[in-house]
Amino acid sequence: QVHLVESGGGLVQPGGSLRLSCAASGMIASINSMGWYRQASGKERELVASITSSDSAKYADSVKGRFTISRDNAKNLPYLQMNSLKPEDTAVYLCNVVASSGYSYLDLWGQGTQVTVSS
Repeated sequence: QVHLVESGGGLVQPGGSLRLSCAASGMIASINSMGWYRQASGKERELVASITSSDSAKYADSVKGRFTISRDNAKNLPYLQMNSLKPEDTAVYLCNVVASSGYSYLDLWGQGTQVTVSS
């Protein structure tokens, strides 16, 4: 079983930036889409941004214009560039990769990385 590990989280002041990365313990073939979700304390998990194999990206309204999802072309895993961070962006951010081929289907999640936006 392939595992995902996120990195790049931390404590940042409002208006600051962070870049999240996602690494995998092995190769993942036939990726359909990848994305970043977040879960704030006491709230449900929500989609932050996603990108398909054809590079079609979508964003939560709350992060449009501030966050950018991209892919590592070598590893085919997502980055999340977060600018103009706000306290309401504080959450655990999780990497997600969905892959399917024939009868095989993978929906992989990392453990998450904490992002705290506070002065």
